[in-house]
Amino acid sequence: MTEKLILAFVTAFCTAALVGKILVPWLRRIKAGQAIKENGPKWHMSKSGTPTMGGIIFITAAVVACLTAGFSCIAQGDYAHIFVLVLSLAFGAIGFLDDYEKLKKKQNLGLTAGKKFMLQVAMAALFVFLLRRFGYLTPHLYIPFFNTDPIPMSEWLYFAFVIFVIVATVNAVNLTDGVDGLATGTSLPVFLFYTVVASVWGERFLSLGIFSSALLGGLLGFLIYNYNPAKVFMGDTGSLFLGGAVAGMAIALDMPLILITIGILFILEVLSDIIQVGYFKLSHGKRVFKMAPFHHHLEMGGWTGKKWTEKELFALFTGISALFAFISFFGVYGRYGA
Repeated sequence: MTEKLILAFVTAFCTAALVGKILVPWLRRIKAGQAIKENGPKWHMSKSGTPTMGGIIFITAAVVACLTAGFSCIAQGDYAHIFVLVLSLAFGAIGFLDDYEKLKKKQNLGLTAGKKFMLQVAMAALFVFLLRRFGYLTPHLYIPFFNTDPIPMSEWLYFAFVIFVIVATVNAVNLTDGVDGLATGTSLPVFLFYTVVASVWGERFLSLGIFSSALLGGLLGFLIYNYNPAKVFMGDTGSLFLGGAVAGMAIALDMPLILITIGILFILEVLSDIIQVGYFKLSHGKRVFKMAPFHHHLEMGGWTGKKWTEKELFALFTGISALFAFISFFGVYGRYGA
């Protein structure tokens, strides 16, 4: 099993590094540059024109690794990793449409919120149906950190909850993609966690371990081009794919609540946005944060006056994500025995 996980990682890393070498110059040639929000930090304006849609790099890497290292799983009738891959690709396609609209209009506005939401709900519902149809998902809620049996729930209620979790997670990861390498660095410990858990739980979870190991390698390969100063941004193509992968793995492993700890920073980013908008409306123009989501608040001086650099934010978010990945491991270690 370990050999397959290593193979997936190495295959994805090498593929991402190679694809990036070809894709980044091509995106620059066709002027697929990112439009920067005018109400954001002023120093971000220097990034205007940096190629976007770079998520294609790690998406390609994940596909190649899943179809090669995971071929034996497919041959044996285990499609769990393919279902998570298809979910992620569906969200990546929504992101691609959004990026395309932004490039066409030459501004930071793509698909309408309503269109994106409806497409996301439809994709999440299809994923839940497939997992249930093939026996990968049960209407029982597992609570991490408590050594108790999963709680039986009404099937429709549970699946509605799971669809909500998927859509919420996807958009939370999307919000985190606002600083060079930030969403990439925050996600790396998440996929390391999934890979280790799948490895500990044994052969039954090999295919899901291959998927998470492939994302781990693909993201590291992508980081070559995405680390500050970024040569390419992942765009909504990448961030929505990534969000689908983060959520899809938790659902396929039948433990959606682990996203509370493993995705703590994604939740923080969403909450900061909700709090900012809500307080702004209630107070008629006052703000809790200098700018939301939270990483921009830190970037602009926060409450202390210290302006965090993009490299410092990358280190902070990656470190906190790694800490919570470590904590999360002990919360689910005994889920299926070890």
